[in-house]
Amino acid sequence: MVNSINTNASSLLGVRNLQRTNSLQSKTQNEISTGLKVSSAKDNAAILSIAQLLKSDVAGLNSVKGSLDRAISTTDVALSAGSGVSDLLLELKEKAVTAADPGLDDASRSALNDEFVALRDQITSIVDSADFNGTNAVKAGGDDIVAVTGADGQGQINIAAQDLSLGGPNITLGASQDISTAANAQAAVSAIEDSINGLSGALSELGAGASQLQETKDFTEVLSNATEVGIGNLVDADLGATSAAFEANQVKQALGIQALSISNQQPAALLSLFRS
Repeated sequence: MVNSINTNASSLLGVRNLQRTNSLQSKTQNEISTGLKVSSAKDNAAILSIAQLLKSDVAGLNSVKGSLDRAISTTDVALSAGSGVSDLLLELKEKAVTAADPGLDDASRSALNDEFVALRDQITSIVDSADFNGTNAVKAGGDDIVAVTGADGQGQINIAAQDLSLGGPNITLGASQDISTAANAQAAVSAIEDSINGLSGALSELGAGASQLQETKDFTEVLSNATEVGIGNLVDADLGATSAAFEANQVKQALGIQALSISNQQPAALLSLFRS
């Protein structure tokens, strides 16, 4: 190696090594401050691109969960309405069977009829009130319950509306039916029994849909959590390893500064060559 005061090779090497250490330490400090080993495209463009796509999937799954929650709530309201109608039908049958007794006096039958009509009209009130977020799945001409299932907006669960209105396909009991006579009461008993059977089928359809919605929501939760864990594995920093690297780089920085100081003193040593 040529002894020169113009070019200090050792110093240049020391500067280069110190710069490399400083760069590593800067990256380590960024990982500590952000908690990410990949926080920008310059860290790892390919990994960042994959992570961004996965984050968009998580965002889509969050929307799916919201859609499923709304559908589940709408179905719960419909099932609650169906349960209320079922209870009323049982009470109505009791009144109708009693009024069908030919030996019942007119005053008693009239009182039973008043109660029957009040209970009958409650069915209409329940059905008309079974609305959630603008969707009523149990009124005449009701709305189907629809939920999105795919993170890309594709895929749906569709639960058909079930008409629980009086005189409809499931509740055959008429909106004006009464038990003011024994014959009317007997006809009401038959209509109520048919209505109970029809209601059972309608509630089975809604119940099956509710189970499907809940199962889909549970799976969506699992998928969303697994995707978030995958994103973390790709971009999150291992803070234990990062902390160790930070300490090591600090030592390297101190040694690099010391080595650079020694290298910078070498040209001064050439003066000894010119002493007489």
